[in-house]
Amino acid sequence: MEKLLIFSKLVIIKKMEKRTCLECEAKLSGRKDQKFCADYCRNTYNNRQNEDANATVRRINGILRKNRRILAEHNPNGKKTLDGITLAEDGFNFHYFTNTYKTLKGSHYYFCYDHGYIKLENDQYMLVLKQDYVK
Repeated sequence: MEKLLIFSKLVIIKKMEKRTCLECEAKLSGRKDQKFCADYCRNTYNNRQNEDANATVRRINGILRKNRRILAEHNPNGKKTLDGITLAEDGFNFHYFTNTYKTLKGSHYYFCYDHGYIKLENDQYMLVLKQDYVK
């Protein structure tokens, strides 16, 4: 008799639990794993959770796009040597790039998507386009 009483109390407690939407706290009905009452609440909740990360990603993507645009404007034919000061004056940020490529001789190319550069002597940079063999 005692075991049956404990079981019935657990069932009552489970039935009394109220599930609410994580965003608007409206009562939920339906699936047991449901967390939101509507797509609007789900989207709003997730956007708020990710807004800090999204702002950082947008800022970095803006810098990378600007770097690529500057390289593309100065290098329309695929290969060109340019002063570093010219790139800097146009707003190029040397700290941001999408990938690097190390040659067999140990030189490092830095790429902003498909446009890249390598630092030469005397603050000179050779601008290049990414070749198929560069990954």
